[in-house]
Amino acid sequence: MHPPAKLKLDDHELESRRRFFALGPDDLARLGALRPFAEEHTDGIIDAFYEMLLAHPETRKFFPDETTVRRVKKMQREYFLGIFGGVCDRAYAEHRARVGSTHEHIAMAPKWYLGAYRRYLELLHERLYAHFADPVEANLAYQSAQKLVYFDMSIAIDTYIAANLDALRRHQAAIRELSTPVIRVHDRVLLLPLVGTIDSGRAHQIMETVLTRVTDEQAKVIILDIAGVPVVDTKVAQHLLQTTAAVKLVGARTILTGISAQVARTIVQLGVDISAMDTVSRLQDGIELALAHVGKAITAKGA
Repeated sequence: MHPPAKLKLDDHELESRRRFFALGPDDLARLGALRPFAEEHTDGIIDAFYEMLLAHPETRKFFPDETTVRRVKKMQREYFLGIFGGVCDRAYAEHRARVGSTHEHIAMAPKWYLGAYRRYLELLHERLYAHFADPVEANLAYQSAQKLVYFDMSIAIDTYIAANLDALRRHQAAIRELSTPVIRVHDRVLLLPLVGTIDSGRAHQIMETVLTRVTDEQAKVIILDIAGVPVVDTKVAQHLLQTTAAVKLVGARTILTGISAQVARTIVQLGVDISAMDTVSRLQDGIELALAHVGKAITAKGA
């Protein structure tokens, strides 16, 4: 699993993060020298860490069986020892981003992630101060570890945010696609009923959808029904005109239906010229007009 594309982890970004967290070469060298300490205490720290996670009902559900527990403990040991590798380069940061992606993928909320790290630091603090006879050295070692752990946390949280934004964009795109359902009324006649607010993003989606369907269907007429659009202002009118102009370029014409008395007054008051498209008040009339444009007509049965 790779970091989301929107999470920038180039050399400049990493240097900026290291500088902000005051994580310097001395800190990394100090942590690298503590590798034997880490190897000695890793099992005890990991066991105590998971003891807390497994004791809490909200975090216990992420570890449904002993196989899962053994697997994540192994991964956690690798993560813990990585803190004492003495490096903080792009490969290190990308590994930390993958950790964040994994937690986001299993839907572990950031509150549990941050709470777990509190325990992580607590356990590390206890063992570092027991390891060093000099409290000053213990404090320096703990500060260096704390800087790197906070650095890790920042990447993981940013990964959470990037993943959620990606999901939100996908959902919005799906909603926009569902909100522009082009219907084939008859051979070479299409209908697009518009419902809700039309902003710039949705207007672009409407134009792209209409042009694609008109071209694919080789349509001659597209009906835009705006009965479900609550507000028709200058921007909305301009969006409709732009769509009409684009449709005309591919050899089709536009009929605007669903124009209420209020919308008609608004368009006149705004001084928007919509003479480039046919306009009728009712959708039924628009369908009849569209059929007439392609040489068809609706007649009573038996007539």
